[in-house]
Amino acid sequence: MMHSLLGREDTPALLAPGRQALSHAGLAAHVEGTVEALNAAGIGRGDRVAIVLPNGPDAATAFLAVAAGAVAAPLNPAYRQQEFEFFLDDLQAKALLVGEGMATPAREVARARGIPVVQLRPEAEAGRFRLSGSAGDPVAGGGFSGPEEDALLLHTSGTTSRPKLVALTGANLAASAANIRATLRLTPEDRCLNVMPLFHIHGLVAAMLSSVSAGGSVICTPGFDAGKFFGWIDELEPNWYTAVPTIHQAVLTQAPAYREVIRRRPLRFVRSSSSALPPVVMAQLEETFSTPVVEAYGMTEAAHQMACNPLPPGVRKPGSVGLPAGPEIRILEGGEVAIRGANVTPGYVANPAANAEAFDDGWFRTGDLGRMDEDGYLFLTGRSKEMINRGGEKLSPREIDEAILEHPAVAQAVTFAVAHPTLGQEVAAEVVLRPACGVSAEEIREFLAARLAEFKIPRRIVFREELPKGSTGKIQRIGMAERLGLATAAWVAPESETEKQIAAIWSELLQGGDVGLDDDYSQLGGDSLLAAQLVMRISETFEIDASELDLLEVPTVRAMAGRVDGSLRRQ
Repeated sequence: MMHSLLGREDTPALLAPGRQALSHAGLAAHVEGTVEALNAAGIGRGDRVAIVLPNGPDAATAFLAVAAGAVAAPLNPAYRQQEFEFFLDDLQAKALLVGEGMATPAREVARARGIPVVQLRPEAEAGRFRLSGSAGDPVAGGGFSGPEEDALLLHTSGTTSRPKLVALTGANLAASAANIRATLRLTPEDRCLNVMPLFHIHGLVAAMLSSVSAGGSVICTPGFDAGKFFGWIDELEPNWYTAVPTIHQAVLTQAPAYREVIRRRPLRFVRSSSSALPPVVMAQLEETFSTPVVEAYGMTEAAHQMACNPLPPGVRKPGSVGLPAGPEIRILEGGEVAIRGANVTPGYVANPAANAEAFDDGWFRTGDLGRMDEDGYLFLTGRSKEMINRGGEKLSPREIDEAILEHPAVAQAVTFAVAHPTLGQEVAAEVVLRPACGVSAEEIREFLAARLAEFKIPRRIVFREELPKGSTGKIQRIGMAERLGLATAAWVAPESETEKQIAAIWSELLQGGDVGLDDDYSQLGGDSLLAAQLVMRISETFEIDASELDLLEVPTVRAMAGRVDGSLRRQ
């Protein structure tokens, strides 16, 4: 099934900076020859091959060839030894495929487990290589795998639990490639600039496999590089690219210096997927490139695409992931999105508990929450596990992200939950500012006050130069507080009478429930408007002279009580 997706036209299929282009006919012949070489090396249908290669044309062809005649399992080459130990054990790999001379701990991990290492030596054409090494005796009756046999194994991200191993068949991949090809109206004239990792479903299927199956071309870069992005566009002349929102935002920061390249090398469209694209970023992309931007909805278990906004003359709805674009989509009771179709995984590998939880009468439960409007467009409201439960109020981080991003000084933002002793969870946000822009947390909260209900406004706002991301560029909200060291410390109740009185005043003014001894005024949502009231109440209650300077110097109940007690002793 995989090999049938390869065209046999004598037009470029794979391109790469610094390498000669490989035609579709050359790619098809090379994939066939590589399957024969794998069979001769003892690797055949059903055998799992871990692929550890840097992003580029060789990784693309290796995936195509292994998936056509065995089972491909691309792994992130940046993994450390302990990670390779887990993934190679979980895969039960028959062989490890690595670049010749490539320094990677995967080699030692494989050898310690008796897993044969097959090496890849690149040749002049993009994606053409030679293999050396053996995994056993030649395979009898090898050849290409059938459509219902496993072709690709990928692990889920595992942000809250042990990563699950997703199996995708040749038929799943073919269906997804066809869905994307139809949605984007891809033809042999189209050329995609791939900046997504080729160990992730977005790069493998949305960028590479859909392009090749349409008879078009794909530019296999070493990965996203903001400084080289527009140089690649100028040199290799793609007419579309697909990426995650964080990459689009990085592109926008570079765009003003490359207006002439953008004018000289127009794009037919820009695609976004894998996480929510804020409407303000979509608008900025369309203005910058003077081209339509379509947002799609994808996940590994669906071999990527599930929904997508249509290209013109179809209607694109900012904030929506579009219309069903392949599988059927329905909203279950409780608001969870479910799918079924030819591109959906048959199940997780050796994990009956996960399969029982994920599948419901033939429908796959995505774990995402959403709604469909009257026109059939899907709007996602968040991940069920990412929703913030603030004292019983279920808040969508995406809604808060979008409101923060409307501030002209903000380049990127991610909202997440932090623990709270009485509310259960509180709202926090991490923000990256635009170059040469300055704004305080208090100013952002004042800006949000006109856009969000009070209880949705982040009590904690942290400024960073860069948002922490996963290997694919996606921001993972779950566990963000722990990764950033923002997990709330143990709550301590006020003890002295002074502490109790101050805590009661804070609670009344800040509407924050029980206030702990070490809670921070600004993190609870305090601002300059309330500061004056708070200082006045403290002065009246304890009959002392206070000032706003006192509040800035003593931001916790504990510290303020110490200052008040000191003032009382001096009277």
